[in-house]
Amino acid sequence: MDHERSPAEPAQHGSQQAAPHPPGEEGAGFALQDYAALGDGRSVALVAPDGAVAWWCVPNMDSPPLFDRLLNPEKGGFFQLRPEESFNMERRYRPDSNVLETIFTTESGEAVMLESLNSSLAGRLPWNELARRVEVRRGTMRFTMRAVFGTRDDTASPWLQPNPNGCIFHVGGVLGLFRCTPNVRVTEEEDRTIAAEVTLSARERATFALLAGEDEPLGVPPIEDIDGRIDTSDEAWRSWAATLHYEGPHRAEVRRSALALKLLLYSPSGAIAAAATTSLPERIGGDKNYDYRYAWIRDAAYTVNAFLRVGAMPESKAAFTWLMRRLAEHGPHVMYTLSGELAPDVRVLPDIPGYRDSQPVVVGNQAAKQHQHGIYGDIFETAALFVESGNVLDQRSARVLADLADECADRWRRKDAGIWELTEPQHYTGSKISAWQALARAVELAEQNHISSTCVPRWQRERDRIAQWIDEHCWSERQQAYTFYAGTERLDASLALAVQFGFDGKAKLNSTMDAIRAQLGHGPFIYRYSDVDKEEGAFLACTFWLVEAYTLLDRRDEAEELFKAAMAGIAQGTGTMSEMVDPSNGHHLGNTPQGLSHLALIHAACALRGDVGRPYKG
Repeated sequence: MDHERSPAEPAQHGSQQAAPHPPGEEGAGFALQDYAALGDGRSVALVAPDGAVAWWCVPNMDSPPLFDRLLNPEKGGFFQLRPEESFNMERRYRPDSNVLETIFTTESGEAVMLESLNSSLAGRLPWNELARRVEVRRGTMRFTMRAVFGTRDDTASPWLQPNPNGCIFHVGGVLGLFRCTPNVRVTEEEDRTIAAEVTLSARERATFALLAGEDEPLGVPPIEDIDGRIDTSDEAWRSWAATLHYEGPHRAEVRRSALALKLLLYSPSGAIAAAATTSLPERIGGDKNYDYRYAWIRDAAYTVNAFLRVGAMPESKAAFTWLMRRLAEHGPHVMYTLSGELAPDVRVLPDIPGYRDSQPVVVGNQAAKQHQHGIYGDIFETAALFVESGNVLDQRSARVLADLADECADRWRRKDAGIWELTEPQHYTGSKISAWQALARAVELAEQNHISSTCVPRWQRERDRIAQWIDEHCWSERQQAYTFYAGTERLDASLALAVQFGFDGKAKLNSTMDAIRAQLGHGPFIYRYSDVDKEEGAFLACTFWLVEAYTLLDRRDEAEELFKAAMAGIAQGTGTMSEMVDPSNGHHLGNTPQGLSHLALIHAACALRGDVGRPYKG
């Protein structure tokens, strides 16, 4: 299998080049777009341009980090592999894959590194396997490797335990092994640190790997098998991408976004993580730092919809099943843990300095205790798209949905926290529209015999009452727009979603979109709501929601122009996106990879190709 690319071959979409890195440089402060994500369906690792894995939670995305230099640059753990001398680098994902390829160029030669959180053709492995292969193409190059294990905010002290089967590292309940090819020389084995080096000439290669698990026996495969699984993982990713059914505008971006969403699918349960990180700031030096390693009903529902629209049926089914089971088990909550439990309260880690000194660093999320009416619309929209694509509901799910429609009919009159999870309850317009959406879809599902029709007349009446209430309380004649909440003149960019929900008529929605773009826009980027621009960056999903809204409102030229301007304005890394951007320079902000950004891009592109919300039907 040929994994080489000639030096003259042009870089593809998502290719990243970086300035020279001198020997010994510590790169903990790279811009967020400069980190590339690897994943195995269970965990996600972030790799910096200096060859350091700066974030990796083991064994799961929501476990404590084994490597945490991203948030703790001076004392955090990392796993670095790089040329010994100063180098230039160019990196990209392998085509249709989440295996990362980096080209190192030094005065002494050129080498390629492939990095993978390995899996098999049959799925994820029963252990974590982070593998890195370097091969010299010309000249002679010396590589150094250094693994420094994190201390879990000084609650665990790493230690090594040599025995005849290897030198085992322990960090709390995590145990693992460093494995390498015979040509690699281990130079240091200290409780917290393992170091090694290798010198390679043209066509010679070496492989470095970390195997890890938690509180369980650890299988130790030969290094040849680990090395071979880099290629196997690449093949598995490409085989999955080949099942995607999307031919239309912005195809490369859609496929990369689908691959990014696949990284966030937690395969042991089917949950969708909102992002793979915690506490990355929405403004550098700001305090809007949150833990996104949980599964939001909103994000899970939107991701199911995105997967449906590109034909990723197994992932759609797994995520939808997970969602319905949580609703049956716990009732409607804003979020759950990846294993399906109720999410914990926030815990601050005061001794960790945070990314570029942005504090607090936290575990848990305060929104876990909130109520958002938006969860009703998200659930019912997902169920409607699921059955519309030819799938069927089981009886328990049908009962859960009917009960949720009754709950929505009772609860919509109350204030809630809104889609943006604000601490001040209000009659948020977007929440009321989501409640309208839920009851409208519930009626449709019942009329098509997917759920009980007993309460259809009641749902219809409440649906119409909600629409009337919104027009009476949430429309501003002065703004010529629906407002953020009843009684204010402020605006909310999430109201762009009202268009795809099918709410109201085109005239009011058109003028609302104009007001949003004029007052919340900064170039192609959109802030979430009025007066928030001093606190955070622009929210990427809002731009893509507006693209979709423009398209559905027969403003396709404006939609296409906005999409292209946004893609041109986002600072290019390897193709994954964070939650927000700084409109002044396009630099990424917030947790990453961010599922909401990627799924919104997919929906926008599908709208541009003429898909108005109908999933692919084989």
